[in-house]
Amino acid sequence: MTDAAIHSDPLPVGSLGRRAGGWYGMLAVIMTEGALFAYLLFGYYYFAVQYGREFLPPELPKFLLSLPNTVILLASSVAAWFAERGLHQGRKDNLVWGLAATIALGVLFMVIQGAEWAEKPFTMASAAYGSLYFTITGFHMAHVAVGLIVLAFLLLWSWLDYFDTERSAPLAIGIVYWHFVDAVWLTLFFTFYITPRLG
Repeated sequence: MTDAAIHSDPLPVGSLGRRAGGWYGMLAVIMTEGALFAYLLFGYYYFAVQYGREFLPPELPKFLLSLPNTVILLASSVAAWFAERGLHQGRKDNLVWGLAATIALGVLFMVIQGAEWAEKPFTMASAAYGSLYFTITGFHMAHVAVGLIVLAFLLLWSWLDYFDTERSAPLAIGIVYWHFVDAVWLTLFFTFYITPRLG
């Protein structure tokens, strides 16, 4: 057997630390996706400024589902942080359970968001507000779905012991993406649920 075969790299992806090429890729993703949401939100605020109260639906969006959903998504970021911290402490159980909790909270967020969509008195075709609301929150839901797929692979690889304190770039990169998804939601929550009440 060759020396390379004996000392094969157990990690299927990634490299050492923050020097991994994946960091640059994720930075590019965050910048481009951040720009996408900025353009969409510009459209929303443009209509809001131009048409004022006429742009908004007759009944302002409620906090009944959106506020608990925001707390759930923030809790998922805490769980992701807990998972990554567990890895650096050498606690595989914390890593695995933290990722599992992050996934569960992300799925719960999507279910509640779907329920909120269903109870809206407007549709995507009813007016500019409805079109922007469903487009922007729909893009966010797509990003949540992608994040859940990434987290599912990270959970599997964590369970198979592919990560350790020295080789954890894929885990850190995936969790950074999840934090980005959460940060985008906070912006959307402020836009759709807070700003209409500020006049």
